[in-house]
Amino acid sequence: MKLRCVIVDDEPLASEGLAKYVEVIDYLELIAIAENPLELNKLIENQPIDLIFLDIQMPHMTGLDFLKIKPNLPMVILTTAYPNYALEGFQFDAVDYLLKPITFNRFFKATNKAKDLYLLKNQALKNSESDYLFIKCESKYEKILVDEILFVQALQNYVIIHTLRGKFMTLLPLKTVEEYLNPSTFLRVHKSYLVAISKVESIENNELSIQNQFIPISRNLRERVLEVVVKSKLLTK
Repeated sequence: MKLRCVIVDDEPLASEGLAKYVEVIDYLELIAIAENPLELNKLIENQPIDLIFLDIQMPHMTGLDFLKIKPNLPMVILTTAYPNYALEGFQFDAVDYLLKPITFNRFFKATNKAKDLYLLKNQALKNSESDYLFIKCESKYEKILVDEILFVQALQNYVIIHTLRGKFMTLLPLKTVEEYLNPSTFLRVHKSYLVAISKVESIENNELSIQNQFIPISRNLRERVLEVVVKSKLLTK
């Protein structure tokens, strides 16, 4: 297995340093180096890419600006000299956030996380109707029955999976969990919440309830939630 990588940075020394790191990791393959998001956009359109090392501070368009306007990107690891961008970066489901100067140990840890996410996504593609999944909770692997999942809550780069038998926290972005689960039975209702459609007990204003837990509904998703959850089952005169 090889993750096809692209480095995006307007500083040649920074790009060269990351390229040297990529060379010594056997599951990474460097496809190209781009100096800005516009070059990256052309690369994405012309060839398959699995992982992007994306600098934040670049002329004309920042890495975060690119994430805002470009949906359905491959996995992204953000790189920057400014730690204050970390929280905003994770809101875009970035795999990790590397602060310059980047050490090899920190780089290796981030790419290992990307490799694990890649394997999980490919497992999901092979069996999207799976009735269970495994997640890593600290040093333990927990089996989660899909039918027992009530909802999934995002906390920065962690998620909490709420089930009938308890809560389980793991180091994953919400987007990865969403891609694994069947979209006909699970629905995103908020940027931080994914719910099991059949487990929704009530909807009032901009909230829904599941097992006495109140979950916010984004204003721009409310109509979609009502359409999916209520309208097909609504009794009328």
